[in-house]
Amino acid sequence: MTNASLSESALRDLYGAPGALPAKAVAGRLEEHARRFISLSPLVVIASTGADGHIDISPRGDAPGFVDVRDDTTLVIPDRRGNNKIDTLRNVAGQPKIGLMFVIPGIEEVLRLRGAGRITVDPGELARHAVDGKLPRSALVVTVETVFPHCGKAFRRARLWDEDAKLDRKRDGVPSLAQIALAMAGMDDVSVTETDVRIEQDYRENLY
Repeated sequence: MTNASLSESALRDLYGAPGALPAKAVAGRLEEHARRFISLSPLVVIASTGADGHIDISPRGDAPGFVDVRDDTTLVIPDRRGNNKIDTLRNVAGQPKIGLMFVIPGIEEVLRLRGAGRITVDPGELARHAVDGKLPRSALVVTVETVFPHCGKAFRRARLWDEDAKLDRKRDGVPSLAQIALAMAGMDDVSVTETDVRIEQDYRENLY
């Protein structure tokens, strides 16, 4: 095995040219079908770049329509409560270029988007995204640059939405967040069970 990476031309020789439709199905704005897809999506995954050049990927989820399509080239994404590491926000503050992937439960295809983000704490903007009187601390305003659909082969191969493909945490031995986090932190003296309980309580009480 060689450590040398293939050039773009070598990759093109290996894979061949894309079909006419995927090659042409790219837009610089949100047409009506893309806007409808976003309005039905309860989950968007955001890719951003840190000051060290490393890529970060982070999900944002809420009720369908939580991503506000302001116009054909503008999206607003409220930033709900999380772990306060603010990786995405720190990255955007220094490097605004981002990528988005919108997912709809049960649908294998996704919508991808590239653009530039900026962070706002404008009171009027935050008030528009209040849930049960609770405002997000900030919102991410995205200027759309490129939009394109992505086929469902990966989701179909993964059987992501198949009921009989779902795992059970206890039966299948899926590590909990507490197990993973405590192991990474080297906190061997902290109870996994108690931490799992606190995490679940935080989910119930502090979603917004």
